[in-house]
Amino acid sequence: MPLEVITPEEASPPDSGLRHNILSPLETLSQSISAIAPTTSPALTIPLVFALAGNGTWLAYLLACLAMLLMALCIARFARTSASPGSLYKYATDSLPPIGGRTAGWALLLAYTATGASVVGGFINYAQVLFPAAHHLPGWLLALIATTVATFFAYHDVQTSARMMLWIEAASVSMIALVILALIFRTGLKLDLPQAQLHDVTPSGVRLGVVLAIFSFVGFESATTLGHEAKKPLRTIPRAVIQSAILAGLFFLICCYTETLGFRQIHQDLGKSDGPFRALATLAHLPIFGPLIDIGAFVSMFACTLACITAAARVLLKMAHDGLVHAHMGRTHAKNETPHIAVLAVGLVVAILAAGLSIRGASGADIYAWTGSLAVYGFITAYFLVAAALPIYLCRNAQLTPAALTLSITAALAMLLAMAGTLYPVPTAPYNYLPYIYLAYLVAGLAWFHLAPGPNRAT
Repeated sequence: MPLEVITPEEASPPDSGLRHNILSPLETLSQSISAIAPTTSPALTIPLVFALAGNGTWLAYLLACLAMLLMALCIARFARTSASPGSLYKYATDSLPPIGGRTAGWALLLAYTATGASVVGGFINYAQVLFPAAHHLPGWLLALIATTVATFFAYHDVQTSARMMLWIEAASVSMIALVILALIFRTGLKLDLPQAQLHDVTPSGVRLGVVLAIFSFVGFESATTLGHEAKKPLRTIPRAVIQSAILAGLFFLICCYTETLGFRQIHQDLGKSDGPFRALATLAHLPIFGPLIDIGAFVSMFACTLACITAAARVLLKMAHDGLVHAHMGRTHAKNETPHIAVLAVGLVVAILAAGLSIRGASGADIYAWTGSLAVYGFITAYFLVAAALPIYLCRNAQLTPAALTLSITAALAMLLAMAGTLYPVPTAPYNYLPYIYLAYLVAGLAWFHLAPGPNRAT
């Protein structure tokens, strides 16, 4: 067996104030898995995709999975030679002109923060569904509770947070897997012809479904934000990125196929279900698992909030080091060795977004959908810029090959098509306002670098 070689960057990573080499490969993988929140998609997102794509739901998820796998391969090429808390922002900055790197940073920061607010909305929704007493609590208070607890863990210890996220997701996914296996055992392994033949499926429905399905995957790259905290980061991080994309893709494909088949057997509309696994668990003769899976989805929302705050804070830390935001965001806690000020800032923004929308009358489901859709713009932008940066990066290091160039072009085109799917046909309100909100945010972020006084920048 060949000896492993530790590179100088792995042995002595640049000083960031973060703990070095403390997260195992499994704990590193848990960051990406928790940011994906795999329990959330079967419970909330797959029914939404079904409402658009019907029997083509599996196809929408397959196309989204292929697009994310292309991006995972692009990101892994960077992650094999570079380990930094800056994640995709660092990859874009190393290869693109300054405007490209800054755009990636602001886009990624919004993506993680908005996703955090989105899953807080899901937390509110499930709290009110599962616990009757929660109906007497205002949504904004539930949002503050979820965000405060998640921020507390992100502030104090990244390793404890990673382990907690891992166990939460493992328990939730296991229960869903048991229900699916029981359904397969009950119905037998047979091809569902309406799905196989794409009965009553329209191309526009699948296209819109793909855009929504992409939201199920976003966050798979968030292990890259642990570049200084993961053990052997140049090995564990690229593996975590690729493994999370593949594992999530297989899980989602099995879930959407089985959910579509199961709801056809009970003659109910999956697209209108707000708790699909209660019905599926009953069909599988495991009724107790229905409420347990709902509880698992509820807790998974919290784990995803924690993962998003963890990732966004580290991107903010790197941006502060590069002078894109106030230098205070680049400080780390002397004892905890976490980016504590950045964590507090991100947690505050997540709380303001979720609680503010709740105060304005938005339901938990509305918050989940609105801020999640906004996050997709940030992720697609960051993914596109990283795909575009890959050939430049490899060329500078004399590693560019025709296969790598093809990978870059294909991934970039996939992201362009995904972005186009969010813009046309023009969605209904309030989704039609989101592109303008996102554009205004990017302009403000890019302008800040030029307008902020010198003392606000890191030296």
